[in-house]
Amino acid sequence: MTPLILEWQGYYGQSVFAPRRQVFWQLLKACVISVMFLILIDFMFHFNGARSVYVLFGLCSFGLMALKGDLLRWLYQSKPGQARFKQRIILTGTLEETRHLRESIGSSLEEVEIVGDVDLNKRSVAELVAFIHEQSVNTVVLNARNTLLGQVEAAIGACELEGVEVWLLADFFKTQISRTSLDDFYGHPVFVFHSGPEKPWERLAKQIIDLFGGIVLLAVFSPVMVAAAIGVKLTSKGPVLFAQKRSGLNGRPFVMYKFRTMVTNAEQLKHELAALNEMSGPVFKVTNDPRVTWFGRFLRKFSIDEFPQLFNVLRSEMSLVGPRPLPVDEVARFDDVAHRRRLSVKPGLTCLWQVSGRNDLKDFAEWVRLDLQYIDNWTLWLDIKILWRTIWVVLLGRGAR
Repeated sequence: MTPLILEWQGYYGQSVFAPRRQVFWQLLKACVISVMFLILIDFMFHFNGARSVYVLFGLCSFGLMALKGDLLRWLYQSKPGQARFKQRIILTGTLEETRHLRESIGSSLEEVEIVGDVDLNKRSVAELVAFIHEQSVNTVVLNARNTLLGQVEAAIGACELEGVEVWLLADFFKTQISRTSLDDFYGHPVFVFHSGPEKPWERLAKQIIDLFGGIVLLAVFSPVMVAAAIGVKLTSKGPVLFAQKRSGLNGRPFVMYKFRTMVTNAEQLKHELAALNEMSGPVFKVTNDPRVTWFGRFLRKFSIDEFPQLFNVLRSEMSLVGPRPLPVDEVARFDDVAHRRRLSVKPGLTCLWQVSGRNDLKDFAEWVRLDLQYIDNWTLWLDIKILWRTIWVVLLGRGAR
């Protein structure tokens, strides 16, 4: 449990020389969450374990992990550690490229030592190899954007024979959003440009939370859902559930379910209310929508009408947290292609828009901005904070109207 929490916080991927305050804060959060999880499991399954044992476990884990970090830091800073682990690197590329790279790296990194620059457009690969021998270099950083491809290939081959590590900078193309990673495509190395959340461990944990969270929420709210279904049936004619095709992950259509809160011919009446639309862009929104029944207004006030979407969560069509799914026809009317990036993640029951004064937002571009802000800054911790804020939004009756 604790290693998974540390992984999604980026603990294992950070530098050994990361600030102690940052490291200690990550460890503290992981230990506190683990202890709370153990106490919750103990309470649910009546193991009758001593709570002090769980707290002691958390304190010991924090102390041992902090000690391990300090020991690693000391090892890397020692003379044997410097000789074994410190990267002595050569930067290759044009004068402007290596200057910019030096500035971006900075002079405070303790893991690397830049011993020189080589412009492969002006110097031969043989000169690069001689420089490697002279400076006892163990890493060559290749900037291939403005270097002849033949020289880059020859340099990689030479370093391969020398047993020297090569880091090929994958910034051939200027991208504003996408991050680059290396992967394998059936034996072929490929650069992957992705603009959505990466973090495979966190994404796996998110799926697990969706599954178990959906089951728990359905069990907890099943009496409310039964009462809502009866109320819909008794107060208006028509089916209990409203089913509509929405755009899911990557725009793939799926059928989303809600408790019906409007009259049965609501879709046919929609074009008659077009002049009353309060939302800019392709989305339709009316505060006092005359199509909504009195019981439906109550369901909307406390977001009870959204509860059937827990079945969509269990079917992996939606997530607990993610951009709200829009009707297929509204997505087809997007006037800005950049807005489609909100479809790069699975849609959810709640997101930043739902907990950021959603009833006051009238600009679709602002809605999309909040969705993209969520995508670009996504972590499990952000999901937890949004879920917590959603609880209060629902309890205080600040649901959709």
